[in-house]
Amino acid sequence: MANRRLLVKRRKAVKNIRKITRTMQLIATARFQAAHSAAVSRRPYTDKLAELTAHIAGAMGDLEHPLMKVPEKEERSALLVLTSMRGLCGAYNTNLLRMALERLNSHQEAGVETDVGMVGNKGVAYFKFLGRPMAETYTHIADLPSFEEVEPIANSLIGRFVAGEIDAVDVAYTKFFSAGRQKPMIERLLPLSRPQAEEHGDAEAGGDMHAEYEFSPSPEELLDELLPATVRVRLFQAFTDSAVSEQVARMVAMKAATDAAQDMIKRLTQQYNRARQTQITLELLDIVGGANALA
Repeated sequence: MANRRLLVKRRKAVKNIRKITRTMQLIATARFQAAHSAAVSRRPYTDKLAELTAHIAGAMGDLEHPLMKVPEKEERSALLVLTSMRGLCGAYNTNLLRMALERLNSHQEAGVETDVGMVGNKGVAYFKFLGRPMAETYTHIADLPSFEEVEPIANSLIGRFVAGEIDAVDVAYTKFFSAGRQKPMIERLLPLSRPQAEEHGDAEAGGDMHAEYEFSPSPEELLDELLPATVRVRLFQAFTDSAVSEQVARMVAMKAATDAAQDMIKRLTQQYNRARQTQITLELLDIVGGANALA
């Protein structure tokens, strides 16, 4: 009888967990819809701005800009890692942090000092556990980041790069391709080298990089506006992609947890029924044995 009571308690507890995971799955689905709409609607602007910048940079010949300056030797860089604020999203953070650590280790072997900027409570907690230093931590970003939250981070990185404090800026995030495909990757934000700009323009515009332009205002003024804007928008797109990918990972994780809870409930129900049948059989045997003894 005690075993039956224990099975009843366990089954009740698992049912409560199933309700929680199911609710979290529905919440993640709703947040995914909002984040997906934002990411899809912003991507054409990001691509078009990069295409425009690539065309103009290609038409300016040998004109240089501080954000396009490639150092002779990379001695110090910055790595911005975009993790989640909360857990229960499967291997989303694990895969990204593993990639970030591999990059840090390779930089260390190459003698490159790397300043880590960590976004998200999970990444901050993990690096503290490992004893890894972090130059900056950001734990105030919303589930669906706004441009006003991302812009100060981009401006800080741009300012440090222009001032010569760092030679390169990379961002580690999970790129969103579709609901069925997300990929952790590290993308270089700075410097914006002209060869990269031309390649992007060829892919987006069919290789038409030799058009003639008449500039008003001057090319220098245009680059002063367009290049920082390109960095800000690309970083904002990375934040948006991370937000969508996180919700997809949480949806998948919570669905798997709900299904596992349902399977466990079935197994516990079967065990309870077997224990109940055994108890009834024993009681019947006692009754039959008592009746035979009286006879």
